[in-house]
Order: sequence, then C-alpha cells, then structure tokens
Amino acid sequence: MTAHLFDLPAIPAIPVTGESAAYPIGRIFCVGRNYAAHAAEMGHEVDREAPFYFTKSPANAILGGASIPYPPGTDDFHHEMELALAIGKPLFRATPERARDAVYAYGCALDMTRRDLQIRERTRQRPWDLGKDVENSAVFAPLTRAADWAPGDGKRIYLEVNGEVRQDATLAEMIWKVDEIVSHLSGFYHLRPGDLILTGTPAGVGPVVAGDAIAGGIDGLCPVALMLGAAE
Repeated sequence: MTAHLFDLPAIPAIPVTGESAAYPIGRIFCVGRNYAAHAAEMGHEVDREAPFYFTKSPANAILGGASIPYPPGTDDFHHEMELALAIGKPLFRATPERARDAVYAYGCALDMTRRDLQIRERTRQRPWDLGKDVENSAVFAPLTRAADWAPGDGKRIYLEVNGEVRQDATLAEMIWKVDEIVSHLSGFYHLRPGDLILTGTPAGVGPVVAGDAIAGGIDGLCPVALMLGAAE
C-alpha cells in the first residue's frame, strides 16, 4: 500500500436505524428548486423540463445534534430542510422503476446556505460553491431503511427555529419525485452505494443567527437538529 504524506479525516458516516453499521458518505448531490413555492420566493420559476443539481463535499457533512459556529464570509446564513435519499445499489441509466429500487434509505437533512454569497455568485454567472459547499453545511439525521419507510405525497416536511415554524409543506409539493430524480441523475453519473441525494427544500427558508436552535422533520423519519454558535 502506498504511504500517504499526511493523515486524512475518517470517512463521514450516518447511523441507520436498526443497523449496527453506519452508512458511509461517498458523494452528496443536491437538487435545486424542486418546490415551486421556494423557487418563487427566491425570484425564479421552476424548470419543469429536467431537474438540476449542485454538490456538497462529504468533508462538510455532519450529524444532526451538533453545535456549529456561524460560518465566515456571510451575513445571511439560511436553513433549508430536505428529504435525503441514500443509494444502496450501483445504478446507471436506470428507469424510474429501477431507480426507486436502488434507494437503500431515507433521512432528514439540512442544506445550510450562505445565501448572500450564493446570490452574488449566481448573479455573476459563477458556480455556487461559496454559497452552498460550506463547512458543516450538510447535516444528516439517522437514516431509515426503504423497507421501513416510503415517501408518500401526504407526508409533512417542516422546520422550526427556536420553536417557531418556518417551513411547513408536504412531499406532494416536490416537482421531481424520488424515482424521477434518481433515474435522471443516473443518466449522468454511475451512482453507487454511498451516494446521497438531497431532494430540494420547500418555501419558508430564511436566516439564522448565533444562538438559534434549528429542528426539522419529515413524518415517520428521525428528526434533524442543529445549534448555531458564535462566529469563530
């Protein structure tokens, strides 16, 4: 085995309800503007021709329940509550039917965003990385196996800040459903176990400040929580 010049952090992993082993994170894909009301509140219309994506680094993933510092370089740090999909089988150019079968588990997640930087870079037609791929910005609750939970349209997705409801919708509001997202993405990537897909956020996103307690959930899944501390 080739020696390394320095040690790397351990691969981040997410607990799975009922399993002794955790789900290791390989890649994190995120779907943009997958709820029409959220797209509208951000000043955009939904592109109904096909979903689009951005990515987050696995190194920026953390488990729910953590306390993180307010990130540098922003004055407008936003919460986004999302349904996460965990891929459990290799998949490439799959039909929607095969795509749904490849989902190993589901979970609650937060896509924390430096909104001012995202908007600035988007306005300049630059990538969103400074706004989206932020340290500690992909927050995951324990996963629930697909055999034990299914993403029915009536299931509520919500988020509270200091006990006040900020986001409140149902999965029926998703423009692109689970099987459509996974099928479409598999046309561009060889999906594999370890890949996570965040499926977009409903309306109600907004800023959080140091001292805020963030808590979100989806009916039937383990909730996700986050404490925001002072800037370093």
